[in-house]
Amino acid sequence: MSAKTKIVVLHMREVIYTAVFVALGIFLILLFIYMFLPDDTSEKQILSETAPTYMAGVYTASIDSGNQALQIEVIVDKEHINSIRLVNLDETADVSNPLMETTLNSLSAQILSNQSLKGVTCSDSSRYTAQTLYDAINRAIKKATPASGNSTTAK
Repeated sequence: MSAKTKIVVLHMREVIYTAVFVALGIFLILLFIYMFLPDDTSEKQILSETAPTYMAGVYTASIDSGNQALQIEVIVDKEHINSIRLVNLDETADVSNPLMETTLNSLSAQILSNQSLKGVTCSDSSRYTAQTLYDAINRAIKKATPASGNSTTAK
């Protein structure tokens, strides 16, 4: 039995190419595994999206308008802001601040269409009235938000 010796000649360039392609193959396999494995964050996002945005009810916040206290009333259900209106508005408040009702109508239309307080604009002539109303609406909506940590019930 005679054994014939075989001599294999490897060129360094071929060895380097093979090593690079093997490394790329391993990287791609790991990338596919990482991309297609389910992760816990997607489940948390789904749960947070299905959680109610608001605690349904009627929430109020007061505005001090000189000699009279006015109330902003915000009505929400679990997912939507349904209405925003002024409560306890009489003729003296309407005469002392005529922009109150029109500014609130403008703000509430924007908030109800966007379902958010972000991106609300107002005219320069009613800037201070709008800011006062906006702050009151914001306080009332914070009462309706479960994440605010408010343990009081709807008024």
